[in-house]
Amino acid sequence: MTTSGPDVNFKALLKRPAAFIAYGFGSGLSPIAPGTFGTLVAIPLFWLIQDWSLVAYLGFTLAAFLFGIWICQLTVDWIKQDDPGGVVWDEVVGYLVTMIAAPKGWLWIVLGFILFRFFDILKPWPVSLADKKLHGGFGVMFDDVVAGIYAAFILQLLAVTVY
Repeated sequence: MTTSGPDVNFKALLKRPAAFIAYGFGSGLSPIAPGTFGTLVAIPLFWLIQDWSLVAYLGFTLAAFLFGIWICQLTVDWIKQDDPGGVVWDEVVGYLVTMIAAPKGWLWIVLGFILFRFFDILKPWPVSLADKKLHGGFGVMFDDVVAGIYAAFILQLLAVTVY
């Protein structure tokens, strides 16, 4: 694991479509809070698919996860870092996991965003274990999926309480 990879900038990402997507279409280049900016990219995507059937939504989320393993592995190999902070496709998928069967409305979209960021940053067990022990594209993706599961659980508890 070395940190002497290439200079990652928007122009370099445009030459590598997988890295461009892994970097959240460039949002991961943010010098502050790239994970937060990456999660923001997920909101319009969620908005587009929120009305899909649960089966279609889950299928899309699974496909995004599997695609993410591949593109994140390509990007990790290119950058020569195990889990670069700018790779934020995992945040996109983690947010989609958070929003599985979420109630409709902007309140829930924002609440899901806050909960996901909370668990992604805090990294409670087993998120922290996955973050430390898993590597490559799968490792990049999996800890955010687990954080998304935590956030989804809390979001659903709140939804049941409110409705």
